[in-house]
Amino acid sequence: MNLELLAAQAKACTACGLAKNRTHVVFGEGNPDAKLMIVGEGPGEDEDLQGRPFVGRSGQLLDKILEAAGIPRASVYIANIVKCRPPGNRAPEPLEAKTCTSLWLVKQIQLIKPQIIIPLGATALEFFAGEKIPITKARGKFFEWQGIKIFPMFHPAYLLRNPSREAGSPKHLTWQDIQLVKKTLDELGPKQGLEIKAVSQESLF
Repeated sequence: MNLELLAAQAKACTACGLAKNRTHVVFGEGNPDAKLMIVGEGPGEDEDLQGRPFVGRSGQLLDKILEAAGIPRASVYIANIVKCRPPGNRAPEPLEAKTCTSLWLVKQIQLIKPQIIIPLGATALEFFAGEKIPITKARGKFFEWQGIKIFPMFHPAYLLRNPSREAGSPKHLTWQDIQLVKKTLDELGPKQGLEIKAVSQESLF
């Protein structure tokens, strides 16, 4: 099994009700040998139309966050808890999340074998933590899930609603968080031969 075969299987999935109204299955994309994997909640309208994760406003901000820390988007793998857009961009229901993660996300993780996973927001965090934990309490700290370092961060959609960069603001905390992720990635050493260069804080998102 590889990611291409798994993606082909996912495109035919009708295991939960979200399949009824989707335009595309948004399986995930990125480096299949990534050291860093990012997991969001689910596709939005732009993602559903294009079949790619994080391509709307939240995705554009995520790209800026990664770029600011010197982490190329091409070096990571990006996926979601559910692969089909929930109606009205609502949070996935527990059964939807359980079905989709067991069928697809866990298998993606097994194939990619990332060293660090960033759950973006409370829904993604809940899967890895096994319980509901406020993202405000969990962010900024590592914990382990099946031997993988998990580092929760604010979802970019939350940052778009809270644009301040003042000290202690979500954007300011996110800048600290992504720098710690970059530092930890560097300390873990190379998993693949991608050159990752840091940039100055002047290019901060």
